[in-house]
Amino acid sequence: MSKQRPHGDGGLYWSEERQRWVAEVTTGYDGRGKRRSVRRYRRTKTDAKEALRELLRDLKNGIKINQPNYTVEQAVTDWLATGIADLDPNTQNKIRTLCAHHVIPEHPDPACHWVGAIKLRDLSVTDVEKWLKGRAAVLARSVLAMVRSYLSRAVRRAMVEDRVHRNVVELAVTPTGQDGRRSKSLTPQQIDEVLDHTKEDRMFCYIVLSLLTGARTEELRSLRWDHVYLTPTTVGQVEVPPYMAVWHSVRRNGDTKTPRSRRTLALPNLCIGALRAERATQAAERLKAGPDWQDTGLVFTTLVGTAMDAANTRRNFRRALGGVPSVDPSEWTPRELRHSFVSMLSDMGLEVDKIAMLVGHAGGSRVTEVVYRHQLRPVVQTGALAFNDRFKIAKE
Repeated sequence: MSKQRPHGDGGLYWSEERQRWVAEVTTGYDGRGKRRSVRRYRRTKTDAKEALRELLRDLKNGIKINQPNYTVEQAVTDWLATGIADLDPNTQNKIRTLCAHHVIPEHPDPACHWVGAIKLRDLSVTDVEKWLKGRAAVLARSVLAMVRSYLSRAVRRAMVEDRVHRNVVELAVTPTGQDGRRSKSLTPQQIDEVLDHTKEDRMFCYIVLSLLTGARTEELRSLRWDHVYLTPTTVGQVEVPPYMAVWHSVRRNGDTKTPRSRRTLALPNLCIGALRAERATQAAERLKAGPDWQDTGLVFTTLVGTAMDAANTRRNFRRALGGVPSVDPSEWTPRELRHSFVSMLSDMGLEVDKIAMLVGHAGGSRVTEVVYRHQLRPVVQTGALAFNDRFKIAKE
């Protein structure tokens, strides 16, 4: 007679019905006192013993053992369904897109190593590193780091749900990845050509403000007319030149990228003229759209008054550059107008700390504060004065 196994060590026996060895452990009791157990069926007694050891180990570590076939793909899918709900919708779309292409693709390339079909409990550091190596061949460093973090966060959530006891993704070494496209700046000659060839384009005002104020594209797309002042005003006894308040962005909370990015900037004369022309253009578009027009109060809108998204802006910007001789539109993005702003001011001899203040890298919040505290210079005028001199636009 075989010796009875001690309580808590599980059971190991032969099933005539299934013609398999059975490894069984008790996981607890339901509300009626009925015992709940988990079984694993194996062809040999040796395999059944190994299955029993795994069950007991997972039970001791607090790992759920009622879903042994739970895969990495299921873990990522569950995380996408519940773990990113509080993020900005655009961020959610970005995460889902990258996961669908590089973590758990619907039709994975058989020549590459993928991890989606692997059981989560069986996922190893080697599996993760092979997957990362395959992605490193096609992804830039920054994107590779993103997809790695997404898989890591999915596994971490699975740990919280007691589906696995450690996160092997965090132990894997991440390869370098591909060099991303470096940002660049327009040359002074190209800037002159861009301004000359786009002056009749609908994006002219956007291009002018980007080049001459250094505002981020997310800040310009949320710029409102009630934050633009095209005539001089008086604050206390101080005359304030025309300015725009860069206080918001298209981010989820509506705030700028950082508190220091909140700033108020004097407008160069070229910007003032472009904004007045933009206001007239928008009034004509409002009449043409009729009842389809949506009054959002934004400076830059679609033909029916709605906000422009990143794709709208990028597409229209590249279309506007189509007639510029020295510029290939496909090689430029709207954010590089900001780079051109910084480079041009630096080339004109402005100190770095003043440029940083203008673009909101440092001291921007202080600028906003002095506007409302009626200080001697309530608006940062450095950029406006420099551009007035550069483009020789007379004060209107």
